[in-house]
Amino acid sequence: MEEDRIYYEELPCYQSAGEKQKRVYGNPYFNLDELPEGEMRQEIGRFIKKRGEEVSFATILHDKTYFKQLAAFLQKKAGNSKSLKDREAEKWLRQLKAWMLENGMPLTVEHKNVYGATNVKNAILIRYFNKLLKFLESEEERDEKEKDIWELDKLDLKIRKNPIYNIQTINFKAISQPNIREEVKKAVYRHLEYESLGTVQQEMTSMRNFSVYLKKKQPGIQSCLEIDRDVMEGYLIFRMTENESCRSASDEVRKLRTVLETIGKIYNAPHLEKLFINTDIPPELDPEFKVYSDGEIKRLMACITRLDEQIARCMVIHQMLGTRISDTLTLRMGCLSKTDGHDMIRIEQVKTRVYEKPVSREVAALIEKAMEYTAGKYGKTEYIFVDDRNTSAPLQYTTVKHKVLRMIQEENLRDDKGNYFKFNTHMFRHYYGVKLTELHLDDWTIARLLGHKGLNSVKHYRKMSNQLMADETRKVREMMTEIIYANLDGWGAEYEQIRQNDRSK
Repeated sequence: MEEDRIYYEELPCYQSAGEKQKRVYGNPYFNLDELPEGEMRQEIGRFIKKRGEEVSFATILHDKTYFKQLAAFLQKKAGNSKSLKDREAEKWLRQLKAWMLENGMPLTVEHKNVYGATNVKNAILIRYFNKLLKFLESEEERDEKEKDIWELDKLDLKIRKNPIYNIQTINFKAISQPNIREEVKKAVYRHLEYESLGTVQQEMTSMRNFSVYLKKKQPGIQSCLEIDRDVMEGYLIFRMTENESCRSASDEVRKLRTVLETIGKIYNAPHLEKLFINTDIPPELDPEFKVYSDGEIKRLMACITRLDEQIARCMVIHQMLGTRISDTLTLRMGCLSKTDGHDMIRIEQVKTRVYEKPVSREVAALIEKAMEYTAGKYGKTEYIFVDDRNTSAPLQYTTVKHKVLRMIQEENLRDDKGNYFKFNTHMFRHYYGVKLTELHLDDWTIARLLGHKGLNSVKHYRKMSNQLMADETRKVREMMTEIIYANLDGWGAEYEQIRQNDRSK
């Protein structure tokens, strides 16, 4: 029946697919008649249509295979069930795995990630069915704040998030104690009203780790209201034995304190606001500043320029501007201007503020070419570098990261120590800062070109500039050597031997 078919052309992803991709073989639709009768057809139909809004058409074509396999499983194993909600998700998945084994289908696949490591994952059919079951679970008619997985766009909040990260949910399931989970939900919702999503994610990490500790060491505690100073001291001692850096430890303890203090205010439990004393938070260590050598930059950029042309432009512009990766990926159309005949760029920093700085004509021309490419391919957009699936959003950090890491593996790119390069986009910024110090610019100018509010960070770039130190001290060292040699004259053959040995090195 026509009403039991979902045609490809009905799906939003089909409209944005290329003409070559649209030339598919076989029936151009999902046939829901292949599924058992009942509500199950409507449930899976809604899932397919939702997928058509979120994934590419190429993914939908792959989904067709797993849809047919799933239909065969359900025809065999659904029994009297008319809806996928008639059984627990865990039971459906167990039955699917048993059916797959009966039919000689592997339950796992090996996957090599962009870091070069091989790991084992569930077979794609299992993952496809799991996504379907989670989709149906999220359709429950409950307030979003009551769910264990929040979809951020369904919360009645204006959430401050970094647009280069596609974060759509907050998951509370890893907090195993039900009462603590509900208490944390209330605190997190309040924090989302005034904190950035990145900060809230760090708070969630601290609470998940604390929950794991309580389950293992203090299983009787099922509510934050039951936590006292003795419990907290036990946790802090436990953390100190984990050999974590002082920096990460201090961050996590601080985030834990913030969440517990908010829970204390919400539930009128003032003792939670007095759990910590100042010495509980380890002192922070200054982060280790690293920088690429000239040779490393040359090797890396030589391969980067052979990537997809817009990704390559993005990475070259990122290096030439010395910006944070979030600021490069969120460069706006119209960010270039002229001041007294000089090319200027407006950089809207995600983390701090907006500022302008001069750029060379060559960099400006490269940015103009990137704008032209995007306008020609996607039409009018806010950002220069855009996400293929959602052109109203900037190019996603993970997209760039995976392309560059895959290139590193394929090209066998190694750093000066012989190790594979990592995706250290901030190292380009360090390299840029070091080069500014080697131009003998003053601290204030360097801070302005890097977009810093103050001068505190400039000292790190000067420390990293080994080339600057070598250049500035070479003449002095040579002069001191000649003075020493002159003083050695006439002191005997043994000192002449020292001079000869030294000069032969």
